[in-house]
Amino acid sequence: MSEFNDWIGRSQTSTDVLEPARSNALRVAMGDKGNLQVGDALPLLHHWLYFWDVKPPAELGSDGHPAKGGFLPPVPLPRRMWAGGRLKFLAPLRLGDRVTKISTITSVTEKTGRSGTLVFVTVRHDLSTDAGLAVSEEQDLVYRDPASAMLPAPVAAPAPAAAWAETVEPDPVLLFRYSALTMNGHRIHYDRPYAIDEESYPALVVHGPLQATLLIDIASRNLCAPVTSFSFRGQVPAFSGAPLHVCGNPGEDGAEVWTQQGGEKNMVASVGTAALDDAA
Repeated sequence: MSEFNDWIGRSQTSTDVLEPARSNALRVAMGDKGNLQVGDALPLLHHWLYFWDVKPPAELGSDGHPAKGGFLPPVPLPRRMWAGGRLKFLAPLRLGDRVTKISTITSVTEKTGRSGTLVFVTVRHDLSTDAGLAVSEEQDLVYRDPASAMLPAPVAAPAPAAAWAETVEPDPVLLFRYSALTMNGHRIHYDRPYAIDEESYPALVVHGPLQATLLIDIASRNLCAPVTSFSFRGQVPAFSGAPLHVCGNPGEDGAEVWTQQGGEKNMVASVGTAALDDAA
């Protein structure tokens, strides 16, 4: 990946105002009440609804993502996904805040897996208000070869044994709404013929960030201390067409949470409540 060394260290800055409408729209779409107002704390991970980077049609790839070779390196592999990430919540973001996000590419790494060549691009995002740094995030993007065979279709299965367990129906309406609220043009989430015919998925794909939001939400509602850190990793895709179970077990200074569809865990995550100095 030496050809992409020039991308390491690249940075871009954007600003946005955390107006309540987007966060309330997601809460309602997920079956909650949309009664947040200016001054209220932004729900964790709802910052992904902001900082839209809308490209004109000429600057989009065939998959609906922005074309390669802008801020991100032009990795010559056709499939790209959000593989996971790590976040530290240093101070609350509040609705109405004007927030600056500085994004920096920190690494480009090539690996070989069972499915072929994989290229991981890690991007660090620092979100600050006038009061200082509020959220520090590392985001792992993965580029990969096309699938050699169609993945199996999702199947319905009972919720696994867990201290916390909720069930979500990831239907096309929910996936479309999340795509719209995050300005995510990736067609695997709303264009079923494309997802099946072009990327060999059996159905629409549930967004990784949507699963992460469901996971941190169930932890936040059940833990007795504020969440200070969160790390998540996608293991296998989740699809529309079968129930998605959102599960968790509390532990010392946090919890282990996961989504599960059929008999497989789709995303696994760790939630921390320890003071960040102690958790470092």
